[in-house]
Amino acid sequence: MRSKFKTTVLTGMAGALALVGASSAAFAADDLTLQLKWVTQAQFAGYYVAKDKGFYDEEDLDVTIKAGGPDINPSQVIAGGGADVVVDWMPSALATREKGVPLVNIAQVYQKSGMMLTCRKDSGITKPEDFKGHTLGVWFGGNEYPFLSWMSTLGFSTEGSNPDVTVLKQGFNVDPILQNQASCISTMTYNEYWQIIDAGIPASDLTVFKYQDYGVATLEDGLYATEATLADPAMVDKLARFLKASAKGWAYAAEHPEEAVEIVLANDATGAQTEEHQARMLSEVNKLLEGSKKGFGYLDPEAYARTVKVLMQPGSAPIISKEPEGATTDVVWKAAFGG
Repeated sequence: MRSKFKTTVLTGMAGALALVGASSAAFAADDLTLQLKWVTQAQFAGYYVAKDKGFYDEEDLDVTIKAGGPDINPSQVIAGGGADVVVDWMPSALATREKGVPLVNIAQVYQKSGMMLTCRKDSGITKPEDFKGHTLGVWFGGNEYPFLSWMSTLGFSTEGSNPDVTVLKQGFNVDPILQNQASCISTMTYNEYWQIIDAGIPASDLTVFKYQDYGVATLEDGLYATEATLADPAMVDKLARFLKASAKGWAYAAEHPEEAVEIVLANDATGAQTEEHQARMLSEVNKLLEGSKKGFGYLDPEAYARTVKVLMQPGSAPIISKEPEGATTDVVWKAAFGG
């Protein structure tokens, strides 16, 4: 027969265990999924660092980071419920929004554009007006919008039987310029430009045209959520905590670049990235985060207006047909930083 003392102890233990279980459930970290625009690399170092260093844990978040790739469109992923927040370029996001997917910019991580056209000097191209009559490599899948707008600004046609500029649909490599298939190709300051150099063409044999320098730059690598997500106060709070922790991750990556590169490489399941390339990439990426008027993630109204203007550039096919409404919000940013 069970003693009264033993019964009391067991009952007390059961109650304690129940309390522990309830406490664990109450304090379980909130799940959040981030979809990146591209593969695991230093372009996204801050998010990987925030996860590795426990900055998301400190905000009671369990963050899943999903790598992107050539067949992954972040806007489609979030539209299908596959992510809570995505990294995307504003031209793609605004064009997608106009097509019916209610994406909203909640923070602008990159303050400057890293996009360029990189040309062989032996092509004779010394200024943008010289693009006429040449073949230019262009990324598609949403990345073509800034290019098409620039060509429209220059008054160059890109379609028809006799276009001013022949557009080569560029894969995510630098082969067209290496094999003389194109006079210029699309590159990023932190990635493909260095791939060309590593492939054997010295910088002295190249001419670069930065979108940022010609007034046709559009905003890249912003964070986007859906209107439905932002209608939920609990999700706004979760996104604000995510943004605050991500800011810590990016700051840590800038202060400890070698460690940040190691963290990125440790998360690269493909093993394709190299330490040298990622270190160079992180150095260039950090330059793009600089210049915010109010701190990490702040969307500068002037930069936003410029992006919209570029995308509405008159031409045969403007990227967006009208001024967007409700495409940005500072609700999450203010909740994170009290601005």
